[in-house]
Order: sequence, then structure tokens, then C-alpha cells
Amino acid sequence: MATNIEIEAKVLIEEEGFEKVKKLYEDYANSAYIQTNYYIDTPSFDLRKNGVGLRIRSFENKYVMTLKTPLSEGLLEKTENITKDEYKAMRDHNVFPENKIKSFLIMLGFEVETLKILTSLKTERIDIAFETGVFSIDRNEYQGKVDYELEKESNNLKSGEDFLVDICTKAGISFTINKTTKQARAFNRLEELKAK
Repeated sequence: MATNIEIEAKVLIEEEGFEKVKKLYEDYANSAYIQTNYYIDTPSFDLRKNGVGLRIRSFENKYVMTLKTPLSEGLLEKTENITKDEYKAMRDHNVFPENKIKSFLIMLGFEVETLKILTSLKTERIDIAFETGVFSIDRNEYQGKVDYELEKESNNLKSGEDFLVDICTKAGISFTINKTTKQARAFNRLEELKAK
């Protein structure tokens, strides 16, 4: 199981801004791909209420389970590769993979038998190589909703946000500093639809 600290700065932009940034940096794009996040919680959002995020990400026929727990700045992220069969068992039968993330959740006091995939979010991502690292241009689709986002991993939140503000200024586009994770937006959308 890999463990690291994740500090990500994010800004939400409009579709027009997304197209402008994409065009502005098309010569620097070093990869474009699609990934889907499957978000896991109890039906009453017990993980979410405790600030914990859990997902399975699929891309290029690989499956990675990630657990995120809050730190004073950023998130402690634990990741483990799982098989396609383990993903399907979780999706179809709520059978949690036998791994260190399961042990960690049990240690935190969560009942893994109550966890299931509640929703998903598909991201079309373009990675742009910079001297200070990669930043990503994302088109996200979840439960009939689409949003656009720029994302930069950084050593601290302020430098990452400053970097993204500079990108938006150069592109001449409006933006909103985004403190809401993809998982939170997907869950919020799920609740909106249930309320209708």
C-alpha cells in the first residue's frame, strides 16, 4: 500500500474557458486520457461525515482503490491496486477487497460490510507538463452534470492556487477557486437528484 500527502489546488472554469486553456497549452500536452472514479460510502454517508473519502479509479484497464483522510493542509492518501474481479465484486455484491485499506477502515471503526459504490464521475483529462510539475485540464461528467476544472498538485495550497490563477489570467478567463472535491460534487449531485 502506497501512502503520500496530497495537496491539490483546483479552480472551476466555464466550458469556454476550458476550450481556451486547452488551445493555449495544446503544444505542451503530454497525455490525454479518460478515468472513472467510483465513489464508495454507506447509504448514510458515514465516511463523508468523518471527512474520509474512498474511491476506486479505473483507467487503462487498471483499478486503484484510494482512501483519503484529512490533514491540517491536504490529505493523507493511501492507495492499493485491485483487480478487475475485485472491483466487480465490490460493484455487484458490496464485497470489499481483502487489503490494507480494509484493515485501516476497520481500525478507524467503520463497518466495511455497509460500504458500497454509490455514484461515479468520469474525467476526460489532459496533462500539461511544466517546470514546476504537471497541471491538469479536466472535463468531468457525473449524473447528467458536466463541469470543467484545472488542477495542480503542489507542495502547499497557496503556490498551487497562485499557479492556476496565473494560468487563468494568461488565458483571460473567469474562474472560481474550488474547495469542493470531485467526490463531494458527485455526492451533492446524487442528493440533488434524490430530492427531486
